[in-house]
Amino acid sequence: MKPFVTLSTRACPLPVANVDTDQLIPARFMKQPRSAGYGAFLLHDLRREPGNAAAVLDDPRHAGAQVLVARRNFGCGSSREAAVYALADHGIRCVIAPSFGDIFASNAVKNGLLPARLPEEQVDELLQDALVLGGGPIEVDLPSQTIRVGNKVFAFEIEPVWKTQLVNGWDDIDMTRSYAAEIERFAAQDAAARPWAAPAG
Repeated sequence: MKPFVTLSTRACPLPVANVDTDQLIPARFMKQPRSAGYGAFLLHDLRREPGNAAAVLDDPRHAGAQVLVARRNFGCGSSREAAVYALADHGIRCVIAPSFGDIFASNAVKNGLLPARLPEEQVDELLQDALVLGGGPIEVDLPSQTIRVGNKVFAFEIEPVWKTQLVNGWDDIDMTRSYAAEIERFAAQDAAARPWAAPAG
């Protein structure tokens, strides 16, 4: 998994609450293999609804944006990991929102995508910021947990374990291996304290 440390890019404003995983990628597109890429299906149906805010993804001002700014409860609904695949394959590496669906957020981290939580009023401020709306630069710094737009700096929240995994590019197995020395010490101590518990040779 590619580590996430800092990111300087454009942001794409999506002022919509309760975007669910079925909207992020409609089920009919999940019949094809992931290797074919899911990026073209991101918010497919919403982007084609007249007047829907999701059409911003097709705005040239936000072409190549790697940050998505959305409202509360992003990624709610079903547990489909393909919703994260669609975002990642579209080029999104960070979603900023006041809250996330729990399973979505976990799936995001496992795929190198940062779910950054900001208070609702700060998300509203970003969604109304002229730089964000105009396709200007945004900087995300995971080690310091800050987001910078122009002269504004926001401090975001993320679970400490998820932060460690993202910064190092670790999956769950890598995370476990990082405790190898502690595991070996425990095993040695346990073998000394309970020799009778070892399997018979």
